[in-house]
Amino acid sequence: MSISQPSRDEIVSLIDGAIANANLRRHMVATEAVMRALALRLGHDPEVWGLAGLAHDLDAEETAGDLSRHGARAAQRLTELGLPSELAHAVAAHNPATGAVVERPLDVALIAADQTTGLITAATLIRPDRSLLQVKLSSVRKRLREGAFARGVDRPSILRCQELGLGLDEFLAIALTAMQDVAADLGLAGE
Repeated sequence: MSISQPSRDEIVSLIDGAIANANLRRHMVATEAVMRALALRLGHDPEVWGLAGLAHDLDAEETAGDLSRHGARAAQRLTELGLPSELAHAVAAHNPATGAVVERPLDVALIAADQTTGLITAATLIRPDRSLLQVKLSSVRKRLREGAFARGVDRPSILRCQELGLGLDEFLAIALTAMQDVAADLGLAGE
């Protein structure tokens, strides 16, 4: 199912009203970019996958005190908008606390992409130039192996990329390139 451009605009409008934290908004844009690139690589609908990435943390500020609702509330809002059920399900399933079962490649991809954007962003922010455009795959791979680096990143979630038939290096390269393509939107084009 292909989604029309106004649906993205509706999600952006929801984000504008629901998410005040600029870093969280940038994370959502980064996840959208990675999800679109993964969809293209894996032969899925980039609109559906991209919108799942964009909307996955739509309820993060609303549900901040109740992790069990994070993802579920966003999925409910997306369903009310009439977006595809698989998109809403992936948003709910990206947080294991919701109890939503990971069923589809879309679900797995969102889990892996969500965590990978955090790792790549952290790898960028430690650079003196803060330029995502200068981050190399080898650096991301090295930071992934360093458990003390970006402790909040769930590394097993990133490794789920293998369930999509992607090797770790290919997955990280797809994610890095996708984020580099939107580096200016992420505020990571360098100082």
